[in-house]
Order: sequence, then C-alpha cells, then structure tokens
Amino acid sequence: MASVCFYFQVHQPFRLGHYTIFDSHNNYFDDSRNAQICRKVAEKCYLPSNLLFLDLIKKYHGRFKISYSITGVLLEQLQLYAPRVLETFQELADTGCVEFLGETYHHSLSFLYSHEEFIRQIKAHTRTIQKLFGQRPRIFRNTELIYNNNLAELIEKLGTFDGIITEGADHILGYRSPNFVYRPVNSKRLKLLLKNYRLSDDIAFRFSNRSWSQWPLKADKFASWVNAINGCGFVVNLFMDYETFGEHQWESTGIFDFMRHLPHEILKHPDNDFKTPSEAINSYDAVDEIDIPYTISWADIERDISAWRGNPMQENALAELYGFEKKVMKTHDPEIIAHWRKLQTSDHFYYMCTKYFSDGDVHKYFNPYESPYDSYINFMNVLDNLNYRCSQSLSQRNRKASARSCKKAILNQKQNNEYSDLLCVPGMS
Repeated sequence: MASVCFYFQVHQPFRLGHYTIFDSHNNYFDDSRNAQICRKVAEKCYLPSNLLFLDLIKKYHGRFKISYSITGVLLEQLQLYAPRVLETFQELADTGCVEFLGETYHHSLSFLYSHEEFIRQIKAHTRTIQKLFGQRPRIFRNTELIYNNNLAELIEKLGTFDGIITEGADHILGYRSPNFVYRPVNSKRLKLLLKNYRLSDDIAFRFSNRSWSQWPLKADKFASWVNAINGCGFVVNLFMDYETFGEHQWESTGIFDFMRHLPHEILKHPDNDFKTPSEAINSYDAVDEIDIPYTISWADIERDISAWRGNPMQENALAELYGFEKKVMKTHDPEIIAHWRKLQTSDHFYYMCTKYFSDGDVHKYFNPYESPYDSYINFMNVLDNLNYRCSQSLSQRNRKASARSCKKAILNQKQNNEYSDLLCVPGMS
C-alpha cells in the first residue's frame, strides 16, 4: 500500500517597516504592506485552494485527506485582513478529513536559542489551534522542518505529541527510503515522518519549469510515480508551502487542474489511499531508528540552517535578539513581549541571507529589502529601540517599586509612633 500524506505550511510574517537610527516610535511593522500581501496571497492561493480541497473532500466522501501547519502570526493576519480565508480553514476542520499540526506560534528559531521560549510558543500555538479549529495538535513540525536528536528528546518530554515531521535528506537517510515510518533515536514512543523531497519538489518547484524533462506534469504521470512505491514503502510524504498553489505556481500553469485530478488518479490504484500524518503513524510501525546528531531543515540544497545562520549578520542579530530575553520578560509589558516575539519570526533572518547563487530566487520571495545588508541594519535599528524600551520599562517599574517600599516604610513608622504614643498614656501599662 502507498498512502499519500499531504502537509502544507501556511505562513506569512509581520514584515518590518523602514526604521532608521533617528526613529523612536514603536510602530515597527508595515501594516499596509502586510495587509496588501496577505490579501494578495489569500486571493491567489489560500481561498481558491481551500475551496478546491473542500470540493475534493466532498467529492471523494472523505477519502481525500490533507494537513496544515498554520503559524499564529498568519492566523492573526487572516483575522485582520482576510477573515473569509479563516472561515474556510474552519470549514475544512469541520470535515474531519483535515489535520492541523503543532509548531511555534511565531515561526521562530527559538529551539536553537531558548528552550523556555520554544515551549511557551508551542503551548500558545496549541491553544490557538484548539480555539479556532477544535483540534489539539498531535503531530509537531518545527520551523522550516528544523530537526535534530535534541528536538525529538524535548518534544517527547512535553508528552503532548505522537510524532514529528521533518526533511528526508539524503545525507541522513543514506540507503534508506523516506517512504517508511521511522523512530527518533532513543525515543520510546515518538515516530518520524520524512519528506519525500523529490516528489514534493516536482510539484512545488519544477511543475512549471518548461526545461524540466518531465514537463508538463499531469496527474496521471505523478500517480504512476506514487504507484511505483507500492512494495517499496508505506507512505509518500508530500510536504510543501501552501503558496505553491497560485503563488509560486500561478493558476495559468495548470496547478489547480493538476490537484483537481490527482485524487482520482491516485485512488485508481486499489492499494492507494490518503492519510493525515496522525493516521500514517498510527497505521504503520517504525521500521528503523533515525540518528540525526546535527541540525537539518528543508531549506535550500544543503538542507541545513545556513539560510538563517550562514553569515555574521544573521548570527549577530539572533544573538542580540535572544540575548535580552530575560530583560524582555521582566518588563511584564504585553506590547514589548509581543513585539519581541514577532521579531523572532525566521523570515527576518532569511532576508539577511547572502546565499544568492543557486537559491537566490527563493530568498527573494516577498522580500521588502534591496539587499541582505539593508535587512540587517533595519532589523538592528528596531532591536535597539526595543532594548531601549525594555530599559525604560524596567526603570519605571523599579521607581514604582521603590516608591511603594518607601510608602510602606513611612506607614510602618507612623504605626510604630502611634503605638509608642499609646504606651506613654498615663494609666496604661
């Protein structure tokens, strides 16, 4: 049997506005641009894709199944700028054929810098998914599928997830196939689903490439590649950005027609079906352990984290950002904490990437900056102002605390004096 497991990452960051060293306001984010991009992607991708998948689920009477991981920062924007899209995601949740995965609320790199913040964001995301979609996530995916053995250990300790999805990179699989279920090394109960990057990228990246030897890609051809896995694997994990549909691959490429016909072609084979990630790990035993001592991701050719930590600008920005975590949290200021968390979104560091060679076009996607250096300078100007606000907030809290202590001391002294006067009254002992 070959089970097809579709997972779509749905995310847009809160992009920063232009911010100089002379600015002192705290309106860091470009609301106009963020609204424009959110509505544009909603119109081209989110809404038509959601409606298509609703139709397919209905047409195939629940045999077609998919899963999403939607970041908290996008859900906030959908509520502000595209509420109809949010409604259709809720309609998808109501079908019982769609699974919502867990991740960090702010699509952050917190796992690499602060496990405390990492856990806080996972819990915040879980609460949001429960509130909006009525599901408690059982499968975890880290930002950009970033993964290593330590991540699995941390997620297992949380005790709320049954599995993790990550990249099926060749250098960690070796001779093994991504089309099986695996278990993290030293894990007692978690299972791993690994992305079949070749078949995923055929849809996500190569679909409209006319120089590709397999162009044009039709649903029946793709289904034949899935059928070939029968006997050589259990599950075909097709993981990709949701913006593949209508944004990365425009409607004129035929991407929506491809998806409209794909379920029929896949289900023609009697041994094929569609499963959500939870169903996949519940249906199939782990065939082996996967040992990943170093960090991987699904980004770029290297499948590592160099897209976010590959140069000194990125390293410095991340170190400074997480360096005053305790300072931020001590303020107890909801706005300061919210701004600090929005600055953690991985896109800010992706825009600083200098890998403009084979992967350049990918790093330019909705990038508001002329160069990685402009991105770095703008981010650090914002960060410097946020740090200043933290200092001001803590100073104000200290002054208020000192004033309260002084007032309390005066009150205590007054009470002591009144008691002393009482003892001096004639006839009192």
